[in-house]
Amino acid sequence: MLLPAVEPLLAALVDSVRQALSQRPQPLIVGIHSGGVWLAEHLATTLQLTDPIGALDISFYRDDLSRNGLHPTVRPSRIPWDIEGRHLLLVDDVLYSGRTVRAALNELFDYGRPASVTLAALIARNGRELPIEAQAIGARLHLEPHQQIKLRGPVPLRLELIEAQP
Repeated sequence: MLLPAVEPLLAALVDSVRQALSQRPQPLIVGIHSGGVWLAEHLATTLQLTDPIGALDISFYRDDLSRNGLHPTVRPSRIPWDIEGRHLLLVDDVLYSGRTVRAALNELFDYGRPASVTLAALIARNGRELPIEAQAIGARLHLEPHQQIKLRGPVPLRLELIEAQP
């Protein structure tokens, strides 16, 4: 599979976010470590938002760590403002099963109750396990079950296809 270039996907994501946020005044941007944070920084700059971005490390909120044998490097989350009653833009690099976003929402609600959460993802791929969909995306991709896509960066941002044994 030939992966799309990142620059056109970023432009499509920015356009999609603008449309999704047209009725949401002054959103606060929160990226999910690590690719979502890189994308959140890009969106904040491109959309000329002045508030600092937030960053979530959802490692302790995942429900599949022991099942997948993952041993994450835990980074502290950084939410530099009160989210109570605010509109949030939650940014992730790849929306796959929906479990990362579920974990991020659980962590966000530990900080307060936002007025709304809009989800943005650079790539939305097939294979959802939870009923979670992004309101803003750069592209939709169909991958085989043995394939994964990973955003590498931070500079330059690039996509990598990872093939496991089928």
